[in-house]
Amino acid sequence: MKKQFLYLFLILASVSCTDEVKFNNPAFEGQKDNVFWRAVDTKASIGVGGALKIEAYTRNEVVTLKTTSANVGTYFLGTGSLNTASYVLKDASGTVTFSTGAGIGEGEVEIEEFDAVNKTVSGTFKFNAENVDNNPLAGPFLNFQYGHFYKIPLIGSDATLITAPAIP
Repeated sequence: MKKQFLYLFLILASVSCTDEVKFNNPAFEGQKDNVFWRAVDTKASIGVGGALKIEAYTRNEVVTLKTTSANVGTYFLGTGSLNTASYVLKDASGTVTFSTGAGIGEGEVEIEEFDAVNKTVSGTFKFNAENVDNNPLAGPFLNFQYGHFYKIPLIGSDATLITAPAIP
């Protein structure tokens, strides 16, 4: 009798085990001022001359990364106005904008993979952006670190437009 219960228990235990795998694909996440931040929606597009624009959204926040090209490489922020990162927060008290640009902020966007067949882009980013509105409701700087974007889909873009050389 004891063996029957043992066999029954083993069968029930093995049948009740399930593997629930959840994929985070596409993904855009990082640490915003040392707090984990993840987008709920993302998109990327290729503009004139092959410039790449990645946008990541939450309910009231938008992070935008712009590079001169979608080619694999590292694009430095804060050295000019072509490669930029921005963060916009809109809430009941107003809008706060943090940005990098020519002589404003610093950081880098590294494109590690551009998949022209599936029209996706993956890479990493980090940046320190300045409060460009001088809004007193927010601090003077915003820090994003350990940022990753993975398989962000290109929306309304033709992947064959990527012909411009990378200008870091």
